[in-house]
Amino acid sequence: MKRSVLIILVAVVAVFVIGASLAGTYNGLVTARENVDASFSGIATQLQRRLDLIPNLVNTVKGFAAQEKAVIDSVTEARSKLAGAASSGKVGEMAEADAGLSSALSRLLVVVENYPTLKSDANFRQLSDELAGTENRIAVSRKDYNDTVRTYNTRIRRFPTNLIAGMFGFDAAEYFEASENATEVPQVSF
Repeated sequence: MKRSVLIILVAVVAVFVIGASLAGTYNGLVTARENVDASFSGIATQLQRRLDLIPNLVNTVKGFAAQEKAVIDSVTEARSKLAGAASSGKVGEMAEADAGLSSALSRLLVVVENYPTLKSDANFRQLSDELAGTENRIAVSRKDYNDTVRTYNTRIRRFPTNLIAGMFGFDAAEYFEASENATEVPQVSF
């Protein structure tokens, strides 16, 4: 009789320990996934900040460099693509659209070099400074996001967490990577 009670007690404790471990691992994965989503939100916030700055910058440049319509149009088009990609919430699409916008902004800033009066315009200088600061914030947000993704992806791939992650559908998160042709941040130099 004592032996059967002991076996039942050990079985109950084992089930409790396994259940608690499973719950703890699951909750840790949920927290890690939420951290990835929060980091992505940081990128989205900074990209939106840049999207909000661009119309003012473009309008300022238009006033000085109306003949540079093709470059201005490419910035406007790239901005629209990024806005569309941001609404989709897909990391890869956003990264590609962001790279396109960065490239278009670089071309715009090259055009600005040809207009000394534009470079000396106080409004343009302020917008350029804000854009440079925003580009830095985007870079930091990208790094934070990718660090969080790396931590999460490592966690869901390690044994025995990978078993639990697989059971509950925790898939690997996608890194925010710039396309190969647009890995440089636009340079704002005056």
